[in-house]
Amino acid sequence: MTTPRPVTWQTILETHVPGLNKQIAELRESVQADGALSAKTKTLMMMLCDALLAHADGVANIARRARSLGASEEEIAETLAVAFLMGGLPGLVTGANAFRD
Repeated sequence: MTTPRPVTWQTILETHVPGLNKQIAELRESVQADGALSAKTKTLMMMLCDALLAHADGVANIARRARSLGASEEEIAETLAVAFLMGGLPGLVTGANAFRD
């Protein structure tokens, strides 16, 4: 038996406001693309922000995405050190989810 996946905010928007959901997806793709900053760097920055905002699941998901873009464990660890510097222990505790399986 498979465990049902929780409903995400994207699923809710797709059901109720599909045009807005499409615009958000297009903007996300544009912002996350390689530019002056690489997609990997931008992804590490997003992980940092989620750590500071105490989004544990987001940190874990974004860390997986960063790894798929070539981020090393050392780069992830340094990003978490910045989260600690800027957000104190709460940022570090949440950021530790980057190493969650």
